[in-house]
Amino acid sequence: MTGQNSPAITATPRGKAPLAIVAGAMALGAGYALVLGEDANWDWQNYHEYNVWALLHGGYPRDAMPPGFQTYFNPVIYFPWYALRHALPPVMAGMIAGAVHGLNLALIWWLTRLLLGTAAGALTIGAAVLLAAMGPMTLSEVGTSFSDIITSIPIIAGLALMLAADDPKPRRYLLAGLLVGLAVGFKLTNIVFALGLAAAALAAARPPRALLWLGLGGAIGGVLTGGGWSLMLWREFGNPLFPLLNSFFPSPEMPPITLLDRQFIARGILDALAYPYYWLIGDNRSSELPFRDARFALLFVLVPAAILARIKSAAARLARRDLQLLLFMAVAYGVWLLLFAIQRYIVTLELLTGPAIVLLLVRILSAIPAARSPSGLCRNSQIAIVAIAAVAAAWTQPTDWWRRPWSDPYQPAISARLAQPATYFLLDKPISFIAPRLPAGSRFYMLADQALPILPGGLFDRRIRAGLADPLPGGHWELHIKGRTIQPDLLLAYGLSVDPAQPCVDIEGANLGSVLVACPLIPHAP
Repeated sequence: MTGQNSPAITATPRGKAPLAIVAGAMALGAGYALVLGEDANWDWQNYHEYNVWALLHGGYPRDAMPPGFQTYFNPVIYFPWYALRHALPPVMAGMIAGAVHGLNLALIWWLTRLLLGTAAGALTIGAAVLLAAMGPMTLSEVGTSFSDIITSIPIIAGLALMLAADDPKPRRYLLAGLLVGLAVGFKLTNIVFALGLAAAALAAARPPRALLWLGLGGAIGGVLTGGGWSLMLWREFGNPLFPLLNSFFPSPEMPPITLLDRQFIARGILDALAYPYYWLIGDNRSSELPFRDARFALLFVLVPAAILARIKSAAARLARRDLQLLLFMAVAYGVWLLLFAIQRYIVTLELLTGPAIVLLLVRILSAIPAARSPSGLCRNSQIAIVAIAAVAAAWTQPTDWWRRPWSDPYQPAISARLAQPATYFLLDKPISFIAPRLPAGSRFYMLADQALPILPGGLFDRRIRAGLADPLPGGHWELHIKGRTIQPDLLLAYGLSVDPAQPCVDIEGANLGSVLVACPLIPHAP
């Protein structure tokens, strides 16, 4: 069923075409970000903004995890977005981020060309790029602080490097592993793609050598981007992945549990197998917000069809790199389904559906004599592939992670009553994005995180009580989102309650129409 790759496929593009592709991909990303508006996603409001700011301004030793358990997620990947957002006008920051995100499409162009070889023409490559670009999560993350669409760049580049030669030299495997390792160090959920790359290596010409060099490169990459942060967590909490996997690396700051968001996990094997078809009809059980996607369901149909085509005709042979791509996607998808099933985490697979679908269509059509030409597929076959891609792309409904129009960027006015450094008790999420806009030296204590509650006598509890014993000139305030019920018992644990004699202060929220409420606190009178 499989065979060696054709040498013709590995030819390196010459001339100015690659530069034009890169420029075009970046322009598409920037243009789409311009259309969408200013990013105000939940994760940015909760921890993307705060974690970087806290690292730069001494918030970690001063505050008590304002974003909740996400406080201790590696912030390194969010530094570029933070810098853009704080240094440039919002529209420029968004377009630059979108341009970088567009690089994914340039990589898809390169990967598709590698996979298709002599069948790689303007129509087939264009179909693959169109399908890749029209992922609902991919579209929703362009021009945002989400890291899935950034870390997909080294992952796809690493995969393409491994597939670019029939028997790559060790340095190519080393670099491929390094790139994917960088992505894992930035964001641990990318481990699914590291396992996918290892599975693809099992179909290499010399699997042991491939696995050895991939593993070495992956370890180096992971240490480069995540090693320093993990070392800090180890010293601070005794857990290099805190607050994750606390059952394996027990920290006294939380119960010995494995903290995973499993709300989207399938309820059984049949349910898991049906996920692509749920997405086809707009059932968003793997995401907080609605989306629709036909491409994974199409892949589930095309894989067995390609196997049948190969049985029928030797012309439908799958090359080694074809099998490696499919192994990478299948294993990464399977592990993702078992561990998370959170749709945002598979932006990389969304992008790879483009070349995978076109590749399988090419192999299937190659089994039909009338669909072939001396140089590959006849033009009618190529047009049919474009038509299928266009229909699947048109069916996509992207998710909306919250945006603001560029004409109304987020620039909240802060009341004069909050002009001095103060202590803020957070009773809701996401709120910590407001911390950089409040006076320097203020303290922020999260009391309402269910996943990582404050343990009596623990590090954070002691920090809060020490702060209460050393009050700031601006006093004590609680922060919550307007319209939500607060939990006064959380304040009572520290001898505080809302002062009924003073009015609360409204602060414009990041979402249009949302409001943060700051209420002054006083010692609780029994």
